[in-house]
Amino acid sequence: MARRSTPNRLPKYRLHKPTGLAVVTLDGRDFYLGKHGSKASKAEYDRLTGEWLAHGRRLPRHDVPTDLTVNELLAAYWQHCESYYVKNGKPTKKLGCIRSALSPVRWLYGASLVNEFGPAALKAIRQTFIDGNLSRTTVNEYTGWIKACFRWGVEESMVPSEVWHGLQAVRGLRKGRSEARETGPVRPVADAVVDVTLTKLPSMVADMVRVQRLTGMRPGEVCSMTTGEIDMSGAVWLYRPGSHKTEHHDIDRVIAIGPRAQSVIRSYVRTELDQPIFSPAESERRRFEALKASRTSHPSCNKSRDAARANSRRKRQRRPCERYTPTSYRRAIVRAAERAGVGAWSPNQLRHTRATELRKSYGIDAAGAVLGHTRLETSQIYAERSLDLAMRVARETG
Repeated sequence: MARRSTPNRLPKYRLHKPTGLAVVTLDGRDFYLGKHGSKASKAEYDRLTGEWLAHGRRLPRHDVPTDLTVNELLAAYWQHCESYYVKNGKPTKKLGCIRSALSPVRWLYGASLVNEFGPAALKAIRQTFIDGNLSRTTVNEYTGWIKACFRWGVEESMVPSEVWHGLQAVRGLRKGRSEARETGPVRPVADAVVDVTLTKLPSMVADMVRVQRLTGMRPGEVCSMTTGEIDMSGAVWLYRPGSHKTEHHDIDRVIAIGPRAQSVIRSYVRTELDQPIFSPAESERRRFEALKASRTSHPSCNKSRDAARANSRRKRQRRPCERYTPTSYRRAIVRAAERAGVGAWSPNQLRHTRATELRKSYGIDAAGAVLGHTRLETSQIYAERSLDLAMRVARETG
């Protein structure tokens, strides 16, 4: 009787006593490997288990099934995505995009056979994205994820190659030649608008904006910056994020921090090297200390009333987090801009402001070096040259 293999354990190389042969059980099936203990049987065991592990602890199919439904393909692909699109032990944002892209596929064609899914079906799904008022770039992105699902199915011998080739014939929507909504490019935000917004921001978030404006780093990079990631030994500090957008391409990200940005960061440097420099919990603590220092009445006055108000406030509010996220950082800026009456803007616009400024004064290479826009095919020599250029720009302007 076939034995079931225990999850997260390699199936055992066993002796089949009636025949004296070696056997291993994979996916509920027994595979006889040859004489037990022989080199040939052990080599066959290594081959089978290696293929089994390489295909996500299941045996590869050498024949493409003809009765596979789209729902079954989506379930297998989603299982793959949950293990693949992970960074630092946490799911990446791509999983949300993939879920949104594949949802209408499941609704409209889940019960259909994979073999019957073709360009007409893909275009029908694409139309649902357009009808949902998604932008043209988002429609093309979601359509690309659907194609990626079927391409993965071809790789795993679950989808006939001709189905994948048929989907490839569906080209992306072109600008101005489709019904999809167009979005404008991200524009720089004027320094005057930033200055007015700073007056309505908490002091720590305002300093985050100042640092990002001076360095051109990404919102996620300013939120996650820790003391241990900053080399403070030189005139220009070098910040190497432990995690960044292009790390899966084996590209190093080094951010040069000049004297002006250093003067902002210096008061937030922490002894806990792995903790974020900018923390909502620390921001709240500093705010309460400032309120306490500015009070004019004696601390004993209205003590019971203040205690009651503090208890009520603690019940209503959530405990501040230890780190900002790009979302919470952006939300704080949007709310402050609206209170200042200058219209909402996002922290990503600060990068465009910095790039525009650097391109005008130092050229396009300087803008790319400071913002980390290194091309994937460039050499390490170019990366070093970019770092030198970024350090010079930071020394003079940051």
